Amino acid sequence: MDPVYFDNAATTPVDPDVLETMLPYFTEDFGNADAAHQFGRNCKVAVEDARENIARLLNAEPSEIIFTSGGTESDNAAIKGVYSALSPAGKNEIITSPIEHHAVMHPAESLKRQGAKVIYLKPNSDGIITADQVKEAITDKTAIVSLMHVNNEIGSINPVKEIATVCREAGVPFHSDTVQSVGKIPVDVKELGLNMLSISAHKIYGPKGIGVLYVKNGTPWIPWLQGGSQERRRRGGTSNIPGIVGLAKAMELCWENMEAHTQKFIALRKKIINGLENRFKGKFTINGPKESGVPHILNIGFKTGSSRGLDGEMLLLNLDIEGICVSNGSACTSGATEPSHVLQEVVEDDAITNSSIRISFGKQNSEEEIDFFLDKLEGVLDRMMKVAS
Repeated sequence: MDPVYFDNAATTPVDPDVLETMLPYFTEDFGNADAAHQFGRNCKVAVEDARENIARLLNAEPSEIIFTSGGTESDNAAIKGVYSALSPAGKNEIITSPIEHHAVMHPAESLKRQGAKVIYLKPNSDGIITADQVKEAITDKTAIVSLMHVNNEIGSINPVKEIATVCREAGVPFHSDTVQSVGKIPVDVKELGLNMLSISAHKIYGPKGIGVLYVKNGTPWIPWLQGGSQERRRRGGTSNIPGIVGLAKAMELCWENMEAHTQKFIALRKKIINGLENRFKGKFTINGPKESGVPHILNIGFKTGSSRGLDGEMLLLNLDIEGICVSNGSACTSGATEPSHVLQEVVEDDAITNSSIRISFGKQNSEEEIDFFLDKLEGVLDRMMKVAS
């Protein structure tokens, strides 16, 4: 069997229909969208059509859609932009959680140099932050609340609608990183009540290097990236025309096929959990929500009986040798492997934290690939368990 790719929460292959939509804008309609001639005008029309389509899918206004280079830029722009707008009035508190993507945590931490106070709300064992926690934490100095919709490592779903209500009543802007929810579960900005959200195309079968920052009209916010008049002077830089039309097409396809994809992911998740129960009963655990999370993300920890657990990096590499591509949430910093910051917050057993892998499904995955994975995993774990015991 060809190598099996179970790391779709990291990135996805570009859908052929998306690629076909993009190709003319590399070689035929290649103009700068801000140029006055016909090549530029043709591209400008493509950008604005894409903006309108994306706004329609999100139930937003076209004027509220800002194209960026991806989720990381959108998160940075949201947090730093609101802080810049409100901190001069004494609002210097940022409320977030310790299991956010680093694209939220690092910008928040960097603002400490400008006097920001970052408040981290403790998630429960399922990785959930409640609206009551947010209500209790908000003060008259709160500048922004930033909490992700779906956690990228354990698949938990925050009650963003309820959190948004609390923020709106307190007059505090609420930003949500929706990189792992857009295209997977319904996201309606008016229904959810969000002030700002972040989107990344390459998580939903679109191209890398393009994303969206939604900013509700009237939200206090100062553009973060200067250098041009693009995006109504809210994000400088030459418009990425192929990326923009590709993102719009990718979102359109995900909206059209959301229910079918969801049912497929539910079936794959059920099959893999049943297979784990049959082969490794008592030797594994599901990190995060068992049933209430998104179906396309599954985080599995393995039990060895030792205090250290398995070497998660070696587990990943051994699976890779066997043709299985997964993630373990680890990050390498200065040559040292660090456990997932998410699992460190929601899992009490360090041995499980060290022995965990994340499986994330895509629409191209099959039940045959689940069987292949389980067979290979059994052999890898047998070898590693003997070494660990």
